[in-house]
Amino acid sequence: MHFKDLNITPALLKALHDLGFDTPTPIQEKAFPVVMSGKDVVAIAQTGTGKTFAYLLPILRQLNFSEQKQPRVLIVVPTRELVVQVTDEIKKLTAYINIRYAGIYGGANINTQKQLIYNGLDILVATPGRLMDMFLSRTLQFHSIQKLVIDEVDEMLNLGFRPQLLSIMEAIPPKRQNLLFSATLDEDVEKMIAGYFHQPVYLELVARGTPIEKITQYAYYVPNFNTKINLLEYLLLTDESIKKVLVFVKNKKLGDILYKSLEPKFIGEIGIIHSNKTQPQRFSSLKKFLEGNNRVLIATDIIARGLDIPEMSHVINFDTPKEPGDYIHRIGRTGRADKEGSTVTFITEVEKLFQIKIETLMNKKIHMLDLPLEVEISNILIPEEKPIKKDKNLKKFNKQATPKGAFHEKKDKNKKVNLGGKRRQETKRRKEAKFISKMK
Repeated sequence: MHFKDLNITPALLKALHDLGFDTPTPIQEKAFPVVMSGKDVVAIAQTGTGKTFAYLLPILRQLNFSEQKQPRVLIVVPTRELVVQVTDEIKKLTAYINIRYAGIYGGANINTQKQLIYNGLDILVATPGRLMDMFLSRTLQFHSIQKLVIDEVDEMLNLGFRPQLLSIMEAIPPKRQNLLFSATLDEDVEKMIAGYFHQPVYLELVARGTPIEKITQYAYYVPNFNTKINLLEYLLLTDESIKKVLVFVKNKKLGDILYKSLEPKFIGEIGIIHSNKTQPQRFSSLKKFLEGNNRVLIATDIIARGLDIPEMSHVINFDTPKEPGDYIHRIGRTGRADKEGSTVTFITEVEKLFQIKIETLMNKKIHMLDLPLEVEISNILIPEEKPIKKDKNLKKFNKQATPKGAFHEKKDKNKKVNLGGKRRQETKRRKEAKFISKMK
């Protein structure tokens, strides 16, 4: 099938042709007629299969010119980086269409974003937090929303956006089309679908959790954090196939430690991105990586959802993720657009349990490699790896410190019981007398 077989307008076809796209991916082919029908849709497909175009194409096909100020289409995404990516995709597809669109997110000038809304929009792409800021300030109104798109909803819930997301779905007119596109679904998301979607059509192209088959997966058993650093340095120095690599760490603190360790040895090749970085720093790091100026980008899972990073040779899981779904999203950053990709995972003794869960979800084993002899085994543990020492005297101290009550006898005046005033006492006597007489 070709895009021209999907009843797409000439303007959209021309934009797709300019981008070098003539054939839809399976998710794009299956989603187009269902979205066009107006039904609610829940689409689950592997990452890197073109889900963004899958919902943008039918939406843009149905949007007609309008002069109204408030947006008719709302697209909610978890991160500011994903806002930028989706708006860039809209820009590409609307090269020959007069459609007004904008993206808003936290960490940027809110007054500038307010002006974008005042100017009038057809499509608004937003993160949940900034979206609710605009709504509560009455800058944005939801009464014109006809279509709601939720992209990577499970990640929004993981980032703590549940209250905002539920408030958004409550505030938007119930007569709307709901579209949810994701690589994975969990129980929380299923409950949300049951509560707010109307008889959705499920489009599930692959078994949930199945990775892209073109991705080669390797792993090493590594004893600790500092040995992981030594192994990463070794791979970057000796493996020429690692040309563009995304290195995932489990939190911001460990990411900063890793960056400080690698940057002096690979000057000008290392970037880092996480939520503690300023907006300009995040965009700058991502831009340098996308343009190939940095060979390595260290990241937390904030970047794992939905971002399209072309020509990425490897993904390295410096820390094995607890949740199997996070592993799927991470490795999906490589092997995109039907190309080959490779992933390497570092697994400690504690993380072996996570490996079992991941392999169970995928129904596939990760190929284990022996740790190279050239990699130095470090005996130095970071604070997070050190065993918690129990103070033997703590229980004894707590027992001694437990309050036993007052240390002195109360004075006679403080021993009196508050019986209430004379009226209260008289009323009590009457009730008691009445009760006794009844009993007789």
